[in-house]
Amino acid sequence: MPTLTTTDTIVATATPAADGAIGIVRLSGPQALPLLRQVFRSQHSPDASPAWRSHRLYHGWITDPATGHPLDEVLAVHMAAPHTYTREDMVEVQGHGGSATLRLIVALFTRLGARPAERGEFTLRAFLNGRIDLAQAEAVASLVTARTPVGVQQALGQLDGRLSGEIAAVRALLFDPLARIEAVLDFAEEDVPLPPRATLRDALAAAAARLQTILAGAARGLLVHEGARAVLVGRPNAGKSSLLNALLEADRAIVTPIPGTTRDVLTESLNLDGVPVTLVDTAGIAERTDDAVERLGVERSRAEIGRADVLLLVLDGAAGPSSEDAAIAAAIGKRPGVVVLNKADLPPRYPPAAAQNLLTTAPLCPVSALTGSGIAALRSTLTQLVVPTTGDAGDDLLLGNVRHVAALRRAADHLAAAQATLDSAYPLDMVTIDLRGALDALGEVTGHTVTEDLLDKIFSTFCIGK
Repeated sequence: MPTLTTTDTIVATATPAADGAIGIVRLSGPQALPLLRQVFRSQHSPDASPAWRSHRLYHGWITDPATGHPLDEVLAVHMAAPHTYTREDMVEVQGHGGSATLRLIVALFTRLGARPAERGEFTLRAFLNGRIDLAQAEAVASLVTARTPVGVQQALGQLDGRLSGEIAAVRALLFDPLARIEAVLDFAEEDVPLPPRATLRDALAAAAARLQTILAGAARGLLVHEGARAVLVGRPNAGKSSLLNALLEADRAIVTPIPGTTRDVLTESLNLDGVPVTLVDTAGIAERTDDAVERLGVERSRAEIGRADVLLLVLDGAAGPSSEDAAIAAAIGKRPGVVVLNKADLPPRYPPAAAQNLLTTAPLCPVSALTGSGIAALRSTLTQLVVPTTGDAGDDLLLGNVRHVAALRRAADHLAAAQATLDSAYPLDMVTIDLRGALDALGEVTGHTVTEDLLDKIFSTFCIGK
């Protein structure tokens, strides 16, 4: 797990572990600059290390002090605490992006006394040193993994403290009634006046309303972060692969007139109104097949039906209805879906009413994957199914983390219980139990009430070097 200490100096590669134009090695801790002084030789003063003004790039070489051999020509920068990512002294060495070279530089710093950083340890130090709270720390990981521009904006809003500010406002609304009730309990002998229940109700109602406003963006926020899975299913030669290509506006799937061309699951990404959607092309589902490979493909197609968030039942509009279509529709059941009547460019042989009857609650979209007719309407229909339309668009950017949603819902439950207790004949001290429960749940998001196990779970998902 990440080490809960900031007394040593850590080192890691901060760029992907692959060859590239530039690679960055970063250090954080009290020995960052002394270590750099040992290995850096300036272009202008080959025999000495420069004066190292903070936040200024210097050109030179990383050299092994034991042998005098250079490892790489680099740009290096020292950043003095507290004006750094971790609020500690930091060093970044920007070298050529060869993975072998970067490993040599990291190994050199390690040999001289730095410790290899664990996953997320730089961001953990930023949290432990008070530069960011826990919600902002998790936004760093969300920013790295964002798959759409909307996802980037969502993560940036959280990194900027928008979610933290909203939670702080709810906590402030809860602290006042809790303090007033506890004052009565703690100083009973001094006749501290009992706060009116109506005043307490107003405070809890305001906190509950603000909390619900945050939660209103959870559905879209989670979709923006997690994405959705849309699976194309149908009998062989219905045009699923052609439809996938048409939706992507790119030739990603092999298309031939031969039924059963697709033998395995093919996945591609599609951006629908800021929501990353994984489009899944599956093998045609036939009632019987003697081909062992095709049979395995059919089994995988059926498994994908169970994993889908939305299903596209692709029908061959140039052929008549079949029992295979009905069997696939039965497997879909009442799951969200679209009936896609494909091959609209050919003479119609599939009555629209028969197609609609397969999934009576699903929208029907006639298309031609060959000509592109109806594809825009299908994308619009798919967007309506995948992307929630409730909630304010601005609030949608607040909440895109499953852990945050769970914690905030627990806070809302505690708050509702506190309101119910307040409305009953129970003593006021009973209200404090759920008020503290709500505050603890809110604190799990920002890190005010965080355990070492929770930190381990969160930061173990980060990249090494972040």
